[in-house]
Amino acid sequence: MKPTRTPLCDFVRAYVDARPHRLHMPGHKGLPLLGCEAYDITEIDGADILYHADGVIAESQENARALFGTQKTLYSAEGSSLSIRAMLYLAQLDARSCGRTSTVLAARNVHKVFLSAAALLDFPVAWLCPEGTSLLSCPITPDVLDAALRAHSTPPAAVYVTSPDYLGHIQDIAALAHVCHRHGTLLLVDNAHGAYLHFLDTPAHPMDLLADLCCDSAHKTLPALTGAAYLHLAHTLSHETAAQAEAAMALFASTSPSYLILQSLDALNAYLGSTFRDDLRVLCKKTHAVRRTLTAHGYSLCGDEPCKLTIAPKSFGYTGDALAAILKKDRIIPEFSDPDHLVLMITPQTSDDTLKALTNTLCRLPRRAAIDTQPPVLPRPATHTTPRTALMSPAESVPIEECIGRILAQPTVGCPPAIPIAVTGERITEETVEAFRYWGITHVSVVCS
Repeated sequence: MKPTRTPLCDFVRAYVDARPHRLHMPGHKGLPLLGCEAYDITEIDGADILYHADGVIAESQENARALFGTQKTLYSAEGSSLSIRAMLYLAQLDARSCGRTSTVLAARNVHKVFLSAAALLDFPVAWLCPEGTSLLSCPITPDVLDAALRAHSTPPAAVYVTSPDYLGHIQDIAALAHVCHRHGTLLLVDNAHGAYLHFLDTPAHPMDLLADLCCDSAHKTLPALTGAAYLHLAHTLSHETAAQAEAAMALFASTSPSYLILQSLDALNAYLGSTFRDDLRVLCKKTHAVRRTLTAHGYSLCGDEPCKLTIAPKSFGYTGDALAAILKKDRIIPEFSDPDHLVLMITPQTSDDTLKALTNTLCRLPRRAAIDTQPPVLPRPATHTTPRTALMSPAESVPIEECIGRILAQPTVGCPPAIPIAVTGERITEETVEAFRYWGITHVSVVCS
């Protein structure tokens, strides 16, 4: 296999080696505070311009496109948040050109950036919230989606799902895409946690399964710097809409992207095109072995992802937060915990020593009496106003005990998982307050009366 070039990294390395007099941004002039400053540049001659690329960035993005097998792949130096806004904008453009409505059907477990995009773009949202929906997971079956789409006399702009979700559950993207395309609409996937899925022995990336648009956070599951992400456009998307992708990203993006992040995406191409598939194959076996060990010890695990361990520890007598605290004492830092789950993210860069330390700590714990408390049912309060109206209204912060009957202004949620308990524009109920209390929220932002 021909090695994948790294044109952006090569340009910056040559620039640094030339020891230039830097009379351009950034202000550190390449001198170290952290140690990486020499490689932190801006859009000087030869460095290309992100979203107006025709040089080294264009070549690097073409390498990524070929690796993922898409119609087009664009870089984001601002995480999947930027890519989510752009793909929703593109869905609105496509809807107008094809006679669809502006409504987006969305699974309820969206990242909060979906709501900010809905406010910025001012489109209506119809929530998909079937039986079994929880704060972190929202299982959408083809039948559920088909029924929801049949309820719309005119096709909506798009259907939007999160897969994998924060717990590692994966939707049946191929089946959902088939339903969407039969109804004449697009399927958009927040694949922030699944960039690696294309490189499995059986590729399972949304672009492999006929989704139309998706985002990946490269920094979540691939060895890229934080903020490195992709926007992928499938071959199913019209060429006219695809031609607007760079403009869509530029609409929401900073004009000063981090060249350190861009170089990490460029360097990543070389790894993805060489040993990553083999490394991932080995990792899947190791993760499966850890899963077997933990299950044999009595832990319950959930999720479908091959490279994520999600423990549901209450049946073993611990909360997720309690297990996280125990792990931290052994310098093992999990991705996320709440009362019900402990999430551990594993990549080929996770050492055998780390996996051994994890299993040793968890398997030395004695089983205790099961914890019977269950999380509250996710509230489904009535929508009072649009996300745009709520977010643009004067607001005040009040204790949750004083917010019943008020309209939620800002989504109140930590990151991780950045999934709203209640949605901007909804009227808060007693059930909503119970959910706030369970997940540790004490104050919320509400629209001023």
